[in-house]
Amino acid sequence: MQNVYKASLLPLLFQRFGADPETVHQQTLRTLAWIAQPPTTAPYWTQPARRFAQAWCENSCLMASHRLHQVLWQQTFTNPLGLAAGFDKDGVAVEGWPLMGFGFAELGTVTGHAQPGNPKPRLFRLPQDQAALNRMGFNNQGSAALAERLSQVPMSADFPRGINLGKSKLTPLEDAAADYLQSFQRLQHLGSYFVVNVSSPNTPGLRSLQAKSQLAPILATLQTANTQQKPLLIKIAPDLAWEDIDDILELAQQHGLAGIIATNTTIAKDQLATKQLTTTGNLVTDEAGGISGAPVRQRSTDVIRYIYQKTHGQLPIIGVGGIFTADDAWEKITAGASLLQVYTGWVYEGPWMVKHVLKGLLNKLDEHGLDNIQAAIGLNQG
Repeated sequence: MQNVYKASLLPLLFQRFGADPETVHQQTLRTLAWIAQPPTTAPYWTQPARRFAQAWCENSCLMASHRLHQVLWQQTFTNPLGLAAGFDKDGVAVEGWPLMGFGFAELGTVTGHAQPGNPKPRLFRLPQDQAALNRMGFNNQGSAALAERLSQVPMSADFPRGINLGKSKLTPLEDAAADYLQSFQRLQHLGSYFVVNVSSPNTPGLRSLQAKSQLAPILATLQTANTQQKPLLIKIAPDLAWEDIDDILELAQQHGLAGIIATNTTIAKDQLATKQLTTTGNLVTDEAGGISGAPVRQRSTDVIRYIYQKTHGQLPIIGVGGIFTADDAWEKITAGASLLQVYTGWVYEGPWMVKHVLKGLLNKLDEHGLDNIQAAIGLNQG
């Protein structure tokens, strides 16, 4: 079925129908939310279709082997593959992601104030590169709306949900800590872990907050308010110099961070096979936004390996960037990632991707004579 998706449906969506990527994205969220509705709230005439769809999901997605289980931050992850932030910013389909076979999902990025994001079009497919270019600009309904939605969806003991926090565009950089704090206070009791996103290229000046002098006050403010001792992570850009990563690792130790997410999108576009965007007629190198997918794969793996070596494997890493196959996932785990996240790869590979990756990871464990996925973390430091 995955081959049918890639050979037939994907080309129709990407080329012949010319469907706007953001429109398809929103329809995917609505469909998944519809499938995941509790039987007590769904209209009776939709129940047969929903039952069929749920059965399809359950049959298509691998019930994760105990060999893929991990306990991290005192939370159970039934498998290491999660949904990356950016796909479900407002938690629209929060109840649907377990049906896709994911081991966890990260919601957001959410900001203190609701905001529309950047002007459209702002999401572009680059099939030649197995990539996407986005300049969404943290479009979301705001942390108050997300808190209201999540308060109606109980947290699951075996499906952690992370919440990715960003800075509102209207908030001056010098007031960033207060903006992050506002969202964190609203959501602290509703998330399994939290991520400080200072690495998106699509909010003016945001990446400057990765600098040691600007990041330290944000982390200190959040940890002071972290009365429930929720795991706090930071998501970094792939474009950072090694010495800048060293500074972030120093701050991570000083402020008791629970982990690092490596990495966000890259602003490097000079090596892309795609030279021009059909939608705008502009050269890709002249377009604002970050690149996700295959082009960021190697750099994110290099960053993961660097962090693992620098911290002697003591700081958990969530690896994200260019994961399409089990080989890609294995590469990041053996470089030092404890958990993984996907976004662009899931779009290109389809809903069967999770099943194929998890099965492939089990095969990798067999090939290397390993009992469980923890034994593979950091196995390849060459």
